[in-house]
Amino acid sequence: MTSPSQVQTVRGPVSVDDLGTVLMHEHVFVLSEEFRQSLPETWDEQERVRDAVRRLKDLVATGVTTLVDPTVIGLGRDVGRVALVNEQVDLNIVAATGIYTLGDVPNFFRYHGPGTMLGGTEGMTELFVRELTEGIADTGVKAAFLKCAIEEELTPGVERVMRAVAQAHVRTGAPITVHTSAVARTGLVAQEILRSEGVDLAAVVIGHSGDTDDLDYLHRLIDNGSYVGMDRFGLDILLPGDRRVATVAALAQEGLADRMVLSHDASCHVDWFPAGVREQIAPDWHHTHLHDNVLPAMRRAGVTEEQLTTMLVDNPRRYFSPLGG
Repeated sequence: MTSPSQVQTVRGPVSVDDLGTVLMHEHVFVLSEEFRQSLPETWDEQERVRDAVRRLKDLVATGVTTLVDPTVIGLGRDVGRVALVNEQVDLNIVAATGIYTLGDVPNFFRYHGPGTMLGGTEGMTELFVRELTEGIADTGVKAAFLKCAIEEELTPGVERVMRAVAQAHVRTGAPITVHTSAVARTGLVAQEILRSEGVDLAAVVIGHSGDTDDLDYLHRLIDNGSYVGMDRFGLDILLPGDRRVATVAALAQEGLADRMVLSHDASCHVDWFPAGVREQIAPDWHHTHLHDNVLPAMRRAGVTEEQLTTMLVDNPRRYFSPLGG
């Protein structure tokens, strides 16, 4: 078992004090795995690994030392492939357990578990606990946090996954990250469900909160105890970058830097878009944009070095400490 002062990474346990500068929501690969297998001409394994190594070395050159990767079942997670990349990059990569769905549960769980035709205990919870305590499949890599998702609607499947994630948190103490829709304000729905299962909301990041500059909504999430993920810098198509920066600066000026974490939600490779389209619609959506462009803009907006350190170093360290800080 990992001691409370350590965080599991793809390369093994790391002291929480050695995480350094952390991007809290990034992906190495996001894949539609069955399509990848069905369309082999779209995938060159060696080239994709080389490209990921190059991109992550560029990230390390900015001073980032840890990448938190919430790629779970439903997003084409392959921890073995990520480990191959990590062998060539001096970077802490933190893996997740959980299920990404915006609708139904995977068919694997549809007919058994609470409220299903066959009933029984929640197999998703057992899987998540196993991946946190024993490891993911036969990779030798243990997950360090939990991930679930909700967009505009709390479907029965989304709720079931969320409750399974919550139960795994209660059993293990592992922190949680939730993909949410800031426009639909579903971070509040997620907090309600998680809290009803006994989750300590101080151990939760409400992901993609930075897709809005609605300060009332962000204050409510923070008042409930969670971190807000200002974690889609570069996705100006959802909210322009200057408004994202201004929102972080406004909250920091209110003394709330200790409730925000920063990132891009970028990927070395994501197959959700035809080749070249991602670069056209979001040219700044990559792993070094924050350090190349966003942090200088934040400094100009009045965010102090101490506040940047709080968001990039201190808050991630607290998140991965017992009870989320």
